[in-house]
Amino acid sequence: MTGFKAKKTTIYDLAELAGASSSAVSAVLNGSWKKRRIGAQLAEKILRLAEEQGYTVNQQASLLRRRKSTMIGMIVPKYDNRYFGSIVELFESMARERGLFPVITCTSRDPELEIEAARTMLSYQVDWIISTGATAPDNITEICAASGISTLNLDLPGTLAPSVITDNYAGAKELTLRILANCEKRLGYLKPLIFVGGRGVDHNTTERLRGFRDAHRQLGVEVIEENLLACGYSPDKAELAMKTFIAQGGDLQTGLFVNSTISLEGVMRWLVASGYRGDKQPVMGCFDWDPFVLLLGHDIVMVKQDVNKMLQAAFALIDANSQEKQLIEIPPIFPEMI
Repeated sequence: MTGFKAKKTTIYDLAELAGASSSAVSAVLNGSWKKRRIGAQLAEKILRLAEEQGYTVNQQASLLRRRKSTMIGMIVPKYDNRYFGSIVELFESMARERGLFPVITCTSRDPELEIEAARTMLSYQVDWIISTGATAPDNITEICAASGISTLNLDLPGTLAPSVITDNYAGAKELTLRILANCEKRLGYLKPLIFVGGRGVDHNTTERLRGFRDAHRQLGVEVIEENLLACGYSPDKAELAMKTFIAQGGDLQTGLFVNSTISLEGVMRWLVASGYRGDKQPVMGCFDWDPFVLLLGHDIVMVKQDVNKMLQAAFALIDANSQEKQLIEIPPIFPEMI
């Protein structure tokens, strides 16, 4: 008797058994069912039938069945300073230690790109999304929550998911006190500092300004509002802010509090172009860290955000699968501790 091969199950067979369209079955099997707004119950039914019928399910659909993709996403605003670069590098290492595959994208502080990145990551069934320095973290959390995916905010906080950030207030207050002490030592007097960089609407800059004000108040120095140049983070904006400040009669015979190494690039560009080099360089401090600052002279005070402890705290929440709304603030490190 001649043998015969059993009929291979097709998508159309599965569609008939599931009481669904063939396109719906295809979407479930290729992992795009959420984008098609197909319900989880129907997706589970199709996958169960595919397994029972011996249908060869592709890897993405198998991951959907297990509800674990082993992928973890991170959205970052920039790659162009050591802080965000070190976050990405350590995140990748710590994710791989846990058997997770890291997926990272840079969104250039563009809220529309942030949403697009989150949606794309969701289509690949990531298990978590970490929003690092996102302009609108709650929007990302809401989109992810609708798909049953957990989120965590790093660097900038949100209100709908746990957040791990630097203690910006305490760090800025200490940095301001150190700059003022250096001013008194070098210039022989205390005058209100100039604050350069950052966005006045974001949490980190708001908290740093609060620490900046309280440090002045502690020493009996009144802050000059015109000295607060929260112009954004780009070097070009910082350079323009300094140029405009001096053109409008601003006094540079004091110290500078610069809000990131990105802003510091623009400040240094302006100082060099304007002849403030060598002994003419003002007393400075920066809420950020780069070892090459040692080459700029005059012992610029820097703050190093503790990326290691921040990511340890973040992964502790991920390991515990915690979505408790909480704000964890990690103290920054000062030069003598590095």
